[in-house]
Amino acid sequence: MYLTSSSLTTAQTGNPMAWFDAAGNDVAALARHLVGVPSAYPPGDTHLMADAVAQAIADVPEIEVERYCTLPHVTNLVLRLRGNRPGRRLVFNGHMDTFPLVNASRWTADPAGEERNGRLYGLGVSDMKGGIAAILTAMRFLAGHRDLFHGEVVATFVGDEESMGTEGTQWLLENVPHARGDAMISADTGSPYVLRFGEKGMVWLSLLAEGKSAHAAHVHRGDSAIEKLIDVVNELKSLRDFPVQAIPEVVASIDASSVVSEASSGAGESEVLKNVTVTFGTIRGGTLSNLVADQAEATADVRIPVGVAAVAIEARVREIVARHSGVSVNVARRYEPNWTDPQHPVIRSLVSNCEAVLETTPAVNMRVGASDARLYRYAGVPAVVCGLTSYNMGSADEHVDVDELRALAKVFALTALDFLNLPAQ
Repeated sequence: MYLTSSSLTTAQTGNPMAWFDAAGNDVAALARHLVGVPSAYPPGDTHLMADAVAQAIADVPEIEVERYCTLPHVTNLVLRLRGNRPGRRLVFNGHMDTFPLVNASRWTADPAGEERNGRLYGLGVSDMKGGIAAILTAMRFLAGHRDLFHGEVVATFVGDEESMGTEGTQWLLENVPHARGDAMISADTGSPYVLRFGEKGMVWLSLLAEGKSAHAAHVHRGDSAIEKLIDVVNELKSLRDFPVQAIPEVVASIDASSVVSEASSGAGESEVLKNVTVTFGTIRGGTLSNLVADQAEATADVRIPVGVAAVAIEARVREIVARHSGVSVNVARRYEPNWTDPQHPVIRSLVSNCEAVLETTPAVNMRVGASDARLYRYAGVPAVVCGLTSYNMGSADEHVDVDELRALAKVFALTALDFLNLPAQ
């Protein structure tokens, strides 16, 4: 049974910290419940999740709920809570679809949700149903304290994120005016100890090489597509040395965050954030070992730091490929690097409240992976990612820390109060 505003005493609601102490078990129970609602991608059906989210706050009439079905399997939700008078709008964003269940036999906990030893286990609990529960808990608190803030709080809960957000966050930004705001906080997987103010861009490449088949004994009659492809792959590695027009404040934040950030994300993250990376994900070609291959193909993932444009990378790729006859390239997907000023008021407020609740100063850094925060930045909305620390995301025994989950809900509510009560710009 979820905690409701009416079950809290006046003394509890008069003190935000006391309110959240009372609601602590509830946010974990809500997260566990949401984990038990299937929404894995593929197919990424979010109808049941949308129902569960709406039901979780059905007893809070102050929160308006809107549904937008953009694909047969995708429902998006917009929750809206208005304060005591007009003002800023703060948006929270979360996605309801998850990775698929893999290696089910390796799970020692229930993928549909299990709490033990201070940890909450389950498929998608970190990416990102725990974050959704934290947002809902914060909004429940704020609904009982509308006299404490101006403006409004909006939560966009979307589908289609695992397939890049076209029919989720992007659709809402293009079609629902109040899905935009003066700032956005994403509860996507990450850490309240490392706030992420930007993301690298990306270019996905498909390479195709064509040659002429011949028996290996008559190699002089053939033209190897595999060798052509290998030559191009080797030259594309030079993208790793592509010049970056570094932006001082971005580089300074990456360097200042290095020790804290790499403790959770791995040594070398800082260099990855500042440079172009190239990963060749697949390669295949040929038919038999004793036949010259007449066709070969590969795919590559190029990640682009702030200070490099996707168009510049594409131009260099096409220049390289053009030097190799019989090889062609197709750009399957692209998006630009993006960032919000790390000194933006919403980030400063998050830092302050993470520090107060967690009793440690969080790092402020770029993010290596993509999230829907980039879509807000492209729309001109300052955005930051502040989610739960993920353990085993996408694999067996995915889990989060329950105390951190409770803390995150508190941080979200306090940050909303701070940001919405800032003096008008």
